[in-house]
Amino acid sequence: MARVALVTGGSRGIGAAISAALKGAGYKVAANYAGNDEAAAAFTKETGIPTYKWNVADYAASTKGIAQVEADLGPIDVVVANAGITRDAPFHKMSPEQWQQVIDTNLTGVFNTVHPVWPGMRERKFGRVIVISSVNGQKGQFAQVNYAATKAGDIGIVRSLAQEGARAGITANAVCPGYIATEMVMAVPEKVRESIIAQIPTGRLGEPEEIARCVVFLAADDAQFINGSTISANGAQFFG
Repeated sequence: MARVALVTGGSRGIGAAISAALKGAGYKVAANYAGNDEAAAAFTKETGIPTYKWNVADYAASTKGIAQVEADLGPIDVVVANAGITRDAPFHKMSPEQWQQVIDTNLTGVFNTVHPVWPGMRERKFGRVIVISSVNGQKGQFAQVNYAATKAGDIGIVRSLAQEGARAGITANAVCPGYIATEMVMAVPEKVRESIIAQIPTGRLGEPEEIARCVVFLAADDAQFINGSTISANGAQFFG
C-alpha cells in the first residue's frame, strides 16, 4: 500500500515540485494551500494531486484539515512542512505585526502541522517529518530577522523531534534551500537577481526539483538512520 504524504504550501513553487516528486515516487499526496484557489485548482488539474485549503498558522484549522486528508487518503506517514511567508523589513522598521505573522506561519505552523500527526506516527512506529528551512536560517539575512529566526527555529524543531521519535521509527530532518528559481525569485528585478547569483559559487539559482529530490530521499523507508540532519542545498553559498 502506498504511503500517504502531506505537503503544506504544496501547490506552488518548491512545494509544488515536492508534491509532484513524491507522487512520482509512488506516494499518495495531499497538497495544502492557504489562499490561492485558482493556482490550487490549476495544480490539481495538471497533476491529479488533491489540494486542501487551510491556514497552517491556525491549530484548529490544521487539525481539521489534516483529519480530512486522513479520511480521504489514509493515515499520514510523511509530512513536509514547507508553507512559509516573508514580511521583510530592516529591524528598526519591523512592526510587531510583521514579526508575529512570520512567526505564526513559519514556526508555529510547523508545530500545527506536525503535532496532529505525531501520535499516529508513534502508534504505527513509522513517520517522516521533513521541514523546509532556509539558508537564511543558517546564516541570517539583512531585513529578515523575523524570517531567519523562524527558519533557525525550524532546525531546532527537527533536532529535538529526531531524539523523541527515533525509537518509534520516526525521523525528522530539515532541508535548507538557497536561492531557488521560483516565481517569487524570478519576479525580482534582473539586477537584484544578478546580485543574488553573484553570491552563489555554482553561478546559478537552484531549481525547485533539486529541493524535491532531497525530500524524496529523506522520505524513503530506507532513510531510517538519517535523523536530526540538515541538508544544505545552496550551490556552495554557505556551509552550516
